[in-house]
Amino acid sequence: MGHNGYAHPETLVDTEWLAAHLDDSTVRVIDVDEDTTAYEQGHIRGAVGWNWTTDLHAAVGRDYLDRDALGELLARAGVAFDTTVVLYGGNNNWFAAYAYWILRLRGYNRVKLLDGGRKKWELESRELTREVPAYPTTDFTVTGQENPQFRALRAEVLDSVGKSVRMVDVRSPEEYRGERLAPPHLPQEQAQVPGHIPGAANVPWAQAANDDGTFKSAAELRELYAAKGVVPEHEVIAYCRIGERSSHTWFALHELLGYPDVKNYDGSWTEYGSLVRAPVELG
Repeated sequence: MGHNGYAHPETLVDTEWLAAHLDDSTVRVIDVDEDTTAYEQGHIRGAVGWNWTTDLHAAVGRDYLDRDALGELLARAGVAFDTTVVLYGGNNNWFAAYAYWILRLRGYNRVKLLDGGRKKWELESRELTREVPAYPTTDFTVTGQENPQFRALRAEVLDSVGKSVRMVDVRSPEEYRGERLAPPHLPQEQAQVPGHIPGAANVPWAQAANDDGTFKSAAELRELYAAKGVVPEHEVIAYCRIGERSSHTWFALHELLGYPDVKNYDGSWTEYGSLVRAPVELG
C-alpha cells in the first residue's frame, strides 16, 4: 500500500509533483469544468481547457463521446501514446473526476487526478497563466479495452432497488431528503420529483475530501463509507444529480479504496427522478 494507504496511489499526483513536471513533454495537464470561465481567468501553465458540457458529450442524445471521438479529443490536446494525462478542475475536481471516469470507461488508463485540484493549487499560491497553449494534433487513438462495468444504466439501477447492491446517494442531505432538487447555487427547475432511491445511503461527496480539496486517507474513507454500510463485499452504485459528484465518490471507492465492484450511475437523479412509477423515498 502506498501513499495514505490507498489501493492505487498512482491514480493521484500531488501539486508538488505537477509543479516539477510542467515542462515534461510526456505529461499533459487538462483543466475540466462545466464551463471554461475559470480556465480563461487563469490555469496551470501548459494546461488544455475542456468544457465538460460541449467537449465530452455526444452531439446528439444523452451520452458521452465514443472511444474514437474521445481519442480524437485527446489527439487534439497533443496527447501521444506515451503521454500521461493529469486532470484537474474546480469544486474539488467534480468535473475532472467525471472526465477521469469517462476516460477509464472508454479504455484510456494513462490518466491521473491532481489531488486537491484547482483549490489546492491556488491555496499554495502556485503559478497561473491566461496563455492558451497550442499543441500539434497527434495520431493518437484509444487502444485499451472499454470498461462498461464502471457504469450503471437505468435498467440495472431499477433492478437493483431492494437487492444487496448498496446505493450511495452522494448529494447533500437536503437533496437526499427531497427538500431541494439541486445544489443551492444551481437552477432548481428540473422536471423530476424530489427524493432518493429507496434504501440508498446518503454519504455527501464532500465528506471524502479535506478542507484543501485533497482526498482523505484510506482509513478515513473506509470508516466514512462503512458507517453507512458501504463495504467492499457489496456491489456499489453511486449517484448524484447529473453524475459529477458521484464520479468523485466512484474515484474514492474504486481507485483509492480498491472496492472491486463500483459503478457510477451517470443518469443519476435527473434521470431516475423523471421515471414514471420508479420507487422513490422521501425524508
